[in-house]
Amino acid sequence: MIVRIMGEGQWEVADSHFPELNKLDDELLAEMESGDGEGFRRTLAALLDAIRRLGEPLPVDALEPSELILPSPDATLAEVRELLSDDGLIPG
Repeated sequence: MIVRIMGEGQWEVADSHFPELNKLDDELLAEMESGDGEGFRRTLAALLDAIRRLGEPLPVDALEPSELILPSPDATLAEVRELLSDDGLIPG
């Protein structure tokens, strides 16, 4: 799956990594619902770091459609709420 981190670029992430990513996404959703700003910041950073660590970066000039778009590391709670679906940032 091609994942874009807004303002950074795209990574190709194998489907086998999505259980780990979904766990972080679930934590992020719970922190957002409870208004835990510090936890939100920490978990968002962990989620984005996992994408960078587990994925293969695509060349800067690649024009691949992103199947998943994640917020930038400096996104606010309010900005991320706008991106959420019922499943969180990562479907499934």
